Amino acid sequence: MCELTMPAIRENYYKFDRFYHERFTRTSKRYTAQNFNGICKDEEISGFVCGSDTIFCPDEFGFDDGYYANYECMKKHSVAYAASFGDPHFTDETYKVLNDRLQNFNAFGLREKLMVPYVTKHTNVPVKKVIDPTLLLTSDDYDKIAKERLQQDKYLLLYARRYNPKMEAYAEKIATENGWKIVEISLRATNAEKPNHQMFYEAGVEEFLSLVKYAECVITNSFHGMIFAVQYCRPFYVFSREQCDTKIKELLELFELSECMVTPEQIKELTVPQIDYQAVHKRIAMDRSTSKEFLMMELNLLEGK
Repeated sequence: MCELTMPAIRENYYKFDRFYHERFTRTSKRYTAQNFNGICKDEEISGFVCGSDTIFCPDEFGFDDGYYANYECMKKHSVAYAASFGDPHFTDETYKVLNDRLQNFNAFGLREKLMVPYVTKHTNVPVKKVIDPTLLLTSDDYDKIAKERLQQDKYLLLYARRYNPKMEAYAEKIATENGWKIVEISLRATNAEKPNHQMFYEAGVEEFLSLVKYAECVITNSFHGMIFAVQYCRPFYVFSREQCDTKIKELLELFELSECMVTPEQIKELTVPQIDYQAVHKRIAMDRSTSKEFLMMELNLLEGK
């Protein structure tokens, strides 16, 4: 609630809330731990898809009963799609809890390959590495909701999920060299005073898509910032961020764009990357096809087919 007193955060919050209400099919009432087991009867739900993102990351969420399908109504009526363990740190005790929770699922689509062998070994259900759900769609799909161009000037989009002074300095360097302004999505409020610099934390979903689509270059430490730069064929660099490196590196391997992840010693040598996006999107299309097939198999399991 303290954060919502800040105008940009408040505006962003209301835009996302509007998006949820307008675009999502929602339950008729709110469910909590106290009444969740009644959801199947109340809402005529026959199964659950748990995902995506780092729902299996104990460092971030613990062993959340919803994420691990641990409510009675979910057990053996759930699958996971694009679930991620992040950069996991399990102990002997937490591995025991994990092994128990894994038995709640009928299938696992995991976003990273890191834990595929472990989950395969400790369950007797289908397990497959799948792509993030944002890659199941194409830029044509996102264009249906993206706003028109918001900035008339050429600009670099700086999207920072966590403050990184080296990333910020590089963005300023490359923007100055090319005569671009910087549009920044972050909470670094002091940057608003910088010349040729516009803060845009209040961007909603539709505005975010537009800002990526029309950027001359995207500099980010966000996993999904990177994904949408690729969706819209934008030159980009992605910087390291704690608990995100595994998922970023694996996805860059799929794209065959590992050189777009920045290490500290590279910064002085970086120029705007030239990317063969035709080849990148061919690789994505292959994984999109197999991931959709796996997801359909999971949904058929939930329907008893």
